[in-house]
Amino acid sequence: MGVIRTESVLATKQSRTCSRVAVTVFTGTARPSLGHHRPRTVDGMADQTGRDASKRVDNRAEVRDFLTSRRARITPAQAGLPLYGTNRRVAGLRREEVAMLAGVSTDYYTRLERGNLTGASESVLEALATALKLDESERTHLFDLARAANTGSRQRRTTPRQQVREGVLRILDTIGAPAYVRNNRLDLLAVNRLGRALLTDLYRVDASLGSSGSPPNLARYMFLDDRSRDFYVDWTAVARDTVSALRIEAGRNPYDRGLTDLVGELSTRSEEFRIWWASHNVRLHRTSTKVMHHPVVGELELTGEALALPGDGGLTIITYTVAPHSASEQALDFLASWTSQTVARAEASDPAASEPGTAP
Repeated sequence: MGVIRTESVLATKQSRTCSRVAVTVFTGTARPSLGHHRPRTVDGMADQTGRDASKRVDNRAEVRDFLTSRRARITPAQAGLPLYGTNRRVAGLRREEVAMLAGVSTDYYTRLERGNLTGASESVLEALATALKLDESERTHLFDLARAANTGSRQRRTTPRQQVREGVLRILDTIGAPAYVRNNRLDLLAVNRLGRALLTDLYRVDASLGSSGSPPNLARYMFLDDRSRDFYVDWTAVARDTVSALRIEAGRNPYDRGLTDLVGELSTRSEEFRIWWASHNVRLHRTSTKVMHHPVVGELELTGEALALPGDGGLTIITYTVAPHSASEQALDFLASWTSQTVARAEASDPAASEPGTAP
């Protein structure tokens, strides 16, 4: 089988002490008690500049910044509201204008925008999404944030080891186009031969991209490997989409330890990631067209399709196709032929190279 599987386990243990002094927690005080430990969330990894890695400990700041940024981008004219005078001190809509459009009181909307979505009904969230003209991705993100707010604080958890089932590996092996399986943190857990040939940079050992034994990660490649800027012709657009995909996952799983650590690492090491993370843009990654410059076959225009695996929570097959009778189709055919010849030579010199689960 020409499918390559990669897995990783991340486990850390944290403990904190306070000189063995028990400190009582009093709610409503201005400063948190030293004895009150809240879970570290993805949103706690970055402030508006992306540099603060510890201040935010729940999803309130995420809710506040998301709603504020969505409100600021809509003008009264876009919302169908009359404009009285030109002396407006806020960008976009005022809070009372959003409240009116959503059919709630100004006080209640102010409470929501300050980060408190606890108890907000589905009808209120729908009205808010309509008032702020949220698209599908943003609406999904808002409901994810509300769901997190209503489940209460939970401890940051280590995601169990994710394994790709043999049946899925066989599917990958039968796909004639480049294909791979990724999780929601953009780790590549399995890839077919043509997929590996296309994404060859991700499978070249580079200590800066992650610890030994970790699966390749598309976000690390995008922001920590300069080769990605040559590989993706429109690097900025692809990189922004990568941040948006991670941001929507952060709203869905705010206590995912692996995602928290990834966001923290990228926020520390990439200024572009920090800036785009702070914009709070979100995107559901289902299909997209990318132009890639491959070192062997040159330029390819590929359309990626995301195929969710309902029986494998968080896992998705990504496969790339090309327009028929196009220059990209010819280039992809040449890459497939070149890959087959390279594999044949490798197997002739090393029979073990043909064993299932090894690199082609």
